[in-house]
Amino acid sequence: MSLTRICDSAAAAVDGIADGSTVLVGGFGMAGMPVQLIDALIEQGATDLTVVSNNAGNGDTGLAALLAKGRVRKVICSFPRQSDSWVFDGLYRAGKIELEVVPQGNLAERMRAAGAGIGAFYGRTAVGTPLAEGRETREIDGRTYLLEYPIKGDVALIGAYRSDRMGNLVYRKTARNFGPVMATAATVTIAQVSEVVETGALDPEAIVTPSIYVDRVVAV
Repeated sequence: MSLTRICDSAAAAVDGIADGSTVLVGGFGMAGMPVQLIDALIEQGATDLTVVSNNAGNGDTGLAALLAKGRVRKVICSFPRQSDSWVFDGLYRAGKIELEVVPQGNLAERMRAAGAGIGAFYGRTAVGTPLAEGRETREIDGRTYLLEYPIKGDVALIGAYRSDRMGNLVYRKTARNFGPVMATAATVTIAQVSEVVETGALDPEAIVTPSIYVDRVVAV
């Protein structure tokens, strides 16, 4: 029997997210960004958050809106700056937000490691760059590697395409991005979907995130 809860509103889905939480936010730019869940989180009021995402917000909506409200203490991401990242840019230049830059592949792998129970791993990305300063290294087969630690979330907010009533998820094209690894790496995973279908309506071979990783689902 599934323990996934089908919520009747985005507000109900984000209820209980605590101040100081680490929140994994899906999305590649706006593709797969769980905008309605983020809007509900803004209304819910949680603050002092650490947000882990590929980007640091686009335009004035979604993650950028959460940043603009002053709710985020730190951002861990791959691409903090792009042409429409003016909200983050302004906060960072004013010293109002912390930033940890993580190469994109490392970001995905660090979250995958958290979900897989891997304590740490060595990778080559960022060797010889400022991101490697002060980091533990190891020589393996004559090459230098950096020690990387898992990134675990208290909460993951992800966007999927469909869910069945058990909480099994399928995604639509690029919107899939970080959602699957984030779902495994968080204590509580909350998914917004376009629709919830009856259990058995999804092709089992197409299910990407099994319900065991999903705690709450809301159709928006």
